[in-house]
Amino acid sequence: MLLADVAAASTEVAASSARLVKIERIATLLARSAAEDDTQAVAVIVSWLSGELPQRQIGVGWAALRTLPPPAAIPSLTVDDVDDRFSTIKAVAGKGSQATRAGLVHELFSAATETEQRFLRHLLSGELRQGALAGVMADAVAKAAGLPAAEIRRAAMLAGNLPAVAAAAVTGGRAALADFRLRVGRPVGPMLAQTATSVDDALQRLGGTAVLEAKLDGARVQIHRSGCDVSIYTRSLDDVTHRLPEVVEATLALPATELIADAEAIALRPDGRPHLFQVTAARFGRKDPGDLGPLSVFFFDLLHVDGRDLLDLPTEERFGALDALVRQDQRVDRLVTTDTVAAQEFLERTLAAGHEGVMAKSPHAAYEAGRRGAGWLKVKPVHTLDLVVLAVEWGSGRRQGKLSNIHLGARDPDSSGFVMLGKTFKGMTDAMLEWQTQRFLELADGPTDGYVVHLRPEQVVEIAFDGVQRSSRYPAGMALRFVRVLRYRDDKSPAEADTVETVRRFYERD
Repeated sequence: MLLADVAAASTEVAASSARLVKIERIATLLARSAAEDDTQAVAVIVSWLSGELPQRQIGVGWAALRTLPPPAAIPSLTVDDVDDRFSTIKAVAGKGSQATRAGLVHELFSAATETEQRFLRHLLSGELRQGALAGVMADAVAKAAGLPAAEIRRAAMLAGNLPAVAAAAVTGGRAALADFRLRVGRPVGPMLAQTATSVDDALQRLGGTAVLEAKLDGARVQIHRSGCDVSIYTRSLDDVTHRLPEVVEATLALPATELIADAEAIALRPDGRPHLFQVTAARFGRKDPGDLGPLSVFFFDLLHVDGRDLLDLPTEERFGALDALVRQDQRVDRLVTTDTVAAQEFLERTLAAGHEGVMAKSPHAAYEAGRRGAGWLKVKPVHTLDLVVLAVEWGSGRRQGKLSNIHLGARDPDSSGFVMLGKTFKGMTDAMLEWQTQRFLELADGPTDGYVVHLRPEQVVEIAFDGVQRSSRYPAGMALRFVRVLRYRDDKSPAEADTVETVRRFYERD
């Protein structure tokens, strides 16, 4: 299949706000690829239209895409060809690798038409936002395969890999889905949580009774054991087994032969309080822990044990099996309650211990792997800051022609300037996008036809964020985590924006 066909479909999907139209267009594309007997292309197309590369990262970002060669006049690139080129670019390493990689990127874009170049640029920069999220994509795969969407979702849940399921279903039908079942050693997509505004809200939404758990500020891991073999995967299903020997050791000490468990790995101080999240994250990035110290592991769910699948059992039964297997000091703190006061006290104790908040879970919910299920709710305090917009980026997809991703800065009283702390395009309504496009064009401090539009630092925005992490990208050495826009503060001047020191206090807080 030609890349041009995928690029055209992507443009049409991005231009439509109707879910059914998106599903129909993607399904038509997948069915056509299957008709050409190109199984690899089906999986690649599903990855691409989901905004991801099968190779994950290939070392090419916006800096390498700012200057592109003239486009080709006639489409010639195929999906398989481009996917192979991406793999070649990813494999480049050693001395002179940057120049080699740049040459390969230039060669690829030279062979691409204007429409294909635009698609590739957005795909490689992570800007391919077209509304083809997992739910839409799963429904499109089901339509292309002529199967119930529930069967596709179940297979994708157990495989942790929708592109692989798509390739099997669209080319092999229902029989090809039989291989996608819970299997020790093959990671599954983790169940995710929705958000509740408070413990009272969580209790109401869960029918009056909730299992509350401490939400640790560590890194979620999925642990598989088969005999003496242990595999550990991150939330994104990357294998990190060799980086976490303490987790392997703790797993081998459990009285089971086979298991699949959900757990949290976290770096703790001698007093039992958590280190900054970056300390835990650093352990995941290094094979040798060096002077970073050990990690502790706390188990919070059990999906399989000794030949028995637990996925479809209610929470309370899975927890019963977990409690019989794992000693209490290696389990996440838990409280079953119907009382709002007791729930609030549990939240406050958890926060006082230095953790993020609490998870509220329905006692009756099954484990919905790979989905953001209504049976799990997270409750965390909301932090807000008033910051200044320093620059803004032109959007893509549905936001084409709108100024979207804003650069955020905190006030620095010492320099009378502003220090950048991150970017966000989250939380913006259509009306907000219209308003800020007009507003920021008025504040533009330089050309407005480039990718980034720099602004006079005059507009204050109120943002919510989950935390502050160490960062070498920004001059203050800090970056905000999970930022979303709440509102623009026309009632505040830049002189009233929060300072770098205010942000640093969040960073240094115990």
